[in-house]
Amino acid sequence: MTIGRQDSTSLMPYPKVRRMRFRFGEPEPMAHQFVRGDIPLTHLIAVLSGAFPPGEESFIRSVRKFSGQVTDAVLKKRVAGFIGQEAVHGQQHRRLNEQLIENGFPIVRLFTFGHGALRERGVIAVENAVPPEVHLAFTAAAEHYTATLAKRILSSQEIQDIPGDPEVWRLLNWHAYEELEHKSVAFDVFRTTGGTEVVRIGVMAGLYVLTIPLVSVGVFASILSDPRSWRPFKVARQTVRLARGPIVKGLLTEMRPYMRPGFHPDDIDTDGLLAQWQRELFGADGELSDRIG
Repeated sequence: MTIGRQDSTSLMPYPKVRRMRFRFGEPEPMAHQFVRGDIPLTHLIAVLSGAFPPGEESFIRSVRKFSGQVTDAVLKKRVAGFIGQEAVHGQQHRRLNEQLIENGFPIVRLFTFGHGALRERGVIAVENAVPPEVHLAFTAAAEHYTATLAKRILSSQEIQDIPGDPEVWRLLNWHAYEELEHKSVAFDVFRTTGGTEVVRIGVMAGLYVLTIPLVSVGVFASILSDPRSWRPFKVARQTVRLARGPIVKGLLTEMRPYMRPGFHPDDIDTDGLLAQWQRELFGADGELSDRIG
């Protein structure tokens, strides 16, 4: 059985696990408003970074529940790569989150808890309260969101030109690149282990309705918790600009094909983008060649 588009033309059949080590606050301290002059985008990135570690740990757990049912040798290796990449993403975002908390983003602390902590036990209890198929469908849907954002980040010069902390931008580009590398792994585990189209589409439909409201509440809660960001007229003006800009505008429209029966994430070809950013990030003179541990 062929899983996705893993044939001889595929650039990267297995997601590669890279042990990264970013240098936040070095050699210059990270500015509080690390996206220069943009309060809402600064807080959006802070909230997403805060949510990534517990989210990615949940994604790993959802896939591991089904890994014993995977018999395809290629998919087994892709699952191992997915788990490794997600673990490193969580590790590096935790390092950024420590810097963000120190710099005055208290909302990030809500997402920061260690193994066995009460909040982690609560998350696991919620995961165990829903059918494993639903948990995995949620992971596949969330991975499509991150892959869609990743494609936007890596293909838009306008986004790349946004002035901000260089090391945060390096982290985001690396994370985006690897999200595209493993964009279809959870989806393929879901499909090959008997996940149904009704569940897959239904879970995405719920996320489709809730994502923008939930993220908006998180961003504005973060702004309200940060006295240095209490600039209501500036925040309102910049929020309108963010909503109309290349990161957010049209995002939900771009998500709709996922809810089409028979859709597969590899229907969206990102091989050329991966080849381009492989050279830029990890080539002979790659921007991240000295960040790999």
